[in-house]
Amino acid sequence: MKGKGQGISRIRALVIAVVTISALFITTARPVIASDEADAQGIVDKARVTFEGLMRDTNYTWLHSHLKEAKGILIFPQVLKAGFIFGGSGGTGVLVVKDEKTGDWSQPAFYTIGAVSFGLQIGGEAAEVVMMAMSQKAIDSLFSSSFKLGGDTSIAVGPLGGGAKGNITADFISFAKSKGLYAGLNLEGSVVDVRDSLNKAYYGRDVRPVDIIVKKEVNNQGSAQLRTSLKKAVK
Repeated sequence: MKGKGQGISRIRALVIAVVTISALFITTARPVIASDEADAQGIVDKARVTFEGLMRDTNYTWLHSHLKEAKGILIFPQVLKAGFIFGGSGGTGVLVVKDEKTGDWSQPAFYTIGAVSFGLQIGGEAAEVVMMAMSQKAIDSLFSSSFKLGGDTSIAVGPLGGGAKGNITADFISFAKSKGLYAGLNLEGSVVDVRDSLNKAYYGRDVRPVDIIVKKEVNNQGSAQLRTSLKKAVK
């Protein structure tokens, strides 16, 4: 009887533990999601500030004059030389894609970019990065879970200067700014990944970039200012 009683006690203890853990999960799940949503909105807002800053800078006239040719724009408000999850460099940003018929820009999809070393030429530890997706191949690559720049897709550094000219043929063209200066950031070999957790937090359910951009299944009004800035810049 003693052994049977001990067995029942163990079962009761296990049930209590399971109930307790479940209660903790239920009470903590919503704040975590709310925090992620706030983080996602913060990235969208910073992406707008980064984009508008480069559009005001006369050193990026090539970007200004060729933006209308881009099929999509990747904006990373802060790319760090250290502390990224891959143990090297990286940051989080958004992709927005242009509707060729209406001229409107899509809702943002969240991505990370990372590499062992970006080799910032000047400016220290961080840079703002804008990447123009110039081809359908570039857009298609972004709809995969992960890909490497300079692998299946080509990437070039955009020209700098008030009178910058020239034709550049590449799937992606990148511009970077560090502490108010041109960063000379070479992104070839960097890995771009979809940030599923932020996409879920921002739109309230599991969605892939294709669901956000092509199927247009979700919407968040928090992206309105970013999309308006992009549309005004292309006109």
